[in-house]
Amino acid sequence: MEQFPIIHTNFWDAVIAVPVVVIVTQIIKVTLPIPRYLIPTVASIIGLIISIFIAHKGNISAGIFMGFFYGNAAVGVFSSLKLSYITYKNKKKKGNVS
Repeated sequence: MEQFPIIHTNFWDAVIAVPVVVIVTQIIKVTLPIPRYLIPTVASIIGLIISIFIAHKGNISAGIFMGFFYGNAAVGVFSSLKLSYITYKNKKKKGNVS
């Protein structure tokens, strides 16, 4: 029986890869006419490309796992920031900003 691969999360994963996926996804979203429902798929593909070919080259299982992590984390970060901004903007219109 084969063991699961050991995947080390490092500085690259936490501080560079996820923001890079967010930025590249936003650039693609602005420059290409991609439907909104496909944006998470685009983020996952970008995460897979970065992870397999840059961050975890030589370890395909770690690259695939972390690629999906990068893509999904980027979608979550963007969604959280967008929702926070919308909530703040709506509260500011009502005059309830604390």
